[in-house]
Amino acid sequence: MYKRQTKGSIPEKESLLVTQLQIQNYKKNLVLKNRFRKYLPVVVDIETGGFDPVVNAILEIAITLIEEKENKFVPGETFRHHIQPFEGSIVEKESLEFTKIKLDHPLRKAVLEKDALQDLFKTINKARNKYECSRAILVGHNAHFDKSFLDASVIRNNIKKTPFHKFSVIDTVSLGVLATGQTVLARICEKLSIEYDNDEAHSAAYDTKVTAEVFCKIINNFDF
Repeated sequence: MYKRQTKGSIPEKESLLVTQLQIQNYKKNLVLKNRFRKYLPVVVDIETGGFDPVVNAILEIAITLIEEKENKFVPGETFRHHIQPFEGSIVEKESLEFTKIKLDHPLRKAVLEKDALQDLFKTINKARNKYECSRAILVGHNAHFDKSFLDASVIRNNIKKTPFHKFSVIDTVSLGVLATGQTVLARICEKLSIEYDNDEAHSAAYDTKVTAEVFCKIINNFDF
């Protein structure tokens, strides 16, 4: 004859504990693994020698990883490379004035764009594996601009595999309009009470950090 379990008995408590652990594990895995259909958001900013991804050189590229902490998105580590203009590329004078990049600066330790991309892709893949994501998805301010230069460089350097989704991006211009009614990064930051330094702007490393803050703050305000 089976003995009926009374309320609050050990098996019921064990069952409740298992349920609570399952909920905790679900919440733990929800944010980065499932928030974007198993795509890992990676903020990318590229400073260039013009507007044409085929003929104008990449001068600087940076990425900021997005991490998960207590079920919220937070900016992670930033990685940056100065890039040597590829052979035969065009670097517009106006672009150098805008970005304030000095190609011959003695502290500008530029590398070949292929070496830079392979190093950054390795970093991204490590983070992607950590969060069990199938692909990375490029996050950027005017993201298609950065992706067009990234794609052109991948083709130019015969890189067979990239961690990024082939065509999808997340654009913080669109997120900014949704959240603040603004499109300019500085104005979005002002609306979101994020510090923005005009003197530091248009450095790829600085821009990715700020864009990552904008991305996280907007996304964290939406329930999922």
